Amino acid sequence: MNEPLAKRVLSGVQPTGDLHLGNYFGAISQHIALQDEFPGEAYYFIADYHALTTVRDADALRSAVFEVAVTYLALGLDPDKALLFRQSDVPEVTELAWMLACGTGMGLLERATSYKDKVAKGLKPNVGLFTYPILMAADILAYQSSLVPVGKDQVQHVEMAQDMATHFEQTFPSGEDGPVLVRPEYRLSSTPKVPGLDGDKMSKSYGNTIPIFTSGKKLKKLVARVVTTAAELGSPLPTDNDNVLGLLALFCDAAELEAIKSYYRAGKRDGEPFGYGHAKQLLAAKIDAHFAEARERREALLADPQQVEDVLARSAVKARARAQATLQLCRRATGLR
Repeated sequence: MNEPLAKRVLSGVQPTGDLHLGNYFGAISQHIALQDEFPGEAYYFIADYHALTTVRDADALRSAVFEVAVTYLALGLDPDKALLFRQSDVPEVTELAWMLACGTGMGLLERATSYKDKVAKGLKPNVGLFTYPILMAADILAYQSSLVPVGKDQVQHVEMAQDMATHFEQTFPSGEDGPVLVRPEYRLSSTPKVPGLDGDKMSKSYGNTIPIFTSGKKLKKLVARVVTTAAELGSPLPTDNDNVLGLLALFCDAAELEAIKSYYRAGKRDGEPFGYGHAKQLLAAKIDAHFAEARERREALLADPQQVEDVLARSAVKARARAQATLQLCRRATGLR
């Protein structure tokens, strides 16, 4: 019989550009919190294989991978509690992806909305982009992951991983040993949509982001670009669907946010006129203060890149051992040596 497996959480992040507030509140903060819920069984990988579908600059990819690792460590990921590793340091996932591909129908991939959306936005289609869900399923299934925290746009990919696990078992039945692959479940972040500078969802592809570690004058200039309605200084401001308030809500507790809303409704604070410029000053100060300690840790990590590399290497050894155990079961089920 296959050995019982611990409950395990897994997620990945693509190394494509500066990580921003949307990444932090939508994924990273949740990942770091989960390391305490799943100590020793939290697996986070930097998806450099996946990045090859769009990134064509080797130096840029290496730099982006390093930046993601630094960001996670600076923001509080503890390598004694969670694994942080490069996807490509566990090549077993690509072998598992081939096995999954041999049992997956074309129709499943053709229904992938993420692929359709990317092509509709002008991204040149390639085979890697089309088979992206298979590699993502291999990422999840290789580590026998039971829980996958994702955003709403990735839910379908986890559901496809569920289907692929089922298809594998049907195509290559393992007999009395029971299922070889663990059926994963997704967990959505409780954070609402993080508005970008233009009010749309914050996304690198929209060019509307606020990078996590931006500070000082550069941060103030970015925040000044947050789109608001036209209003005279001192006049009441609407509190519904306001982009500045939407961002402030991420950093303020309920009482503090309600106080700021009272400034909006009155158009005044402590008897003085209050406008969007003042709200944006509050927002910039909140962002600056929230990440101050992490920025210091980031600088220390940048000054000691070997420390970062050591974390990635140690984590990869542990992650690869888990993937190799899974692959051994899959090889036996398929008849491979």
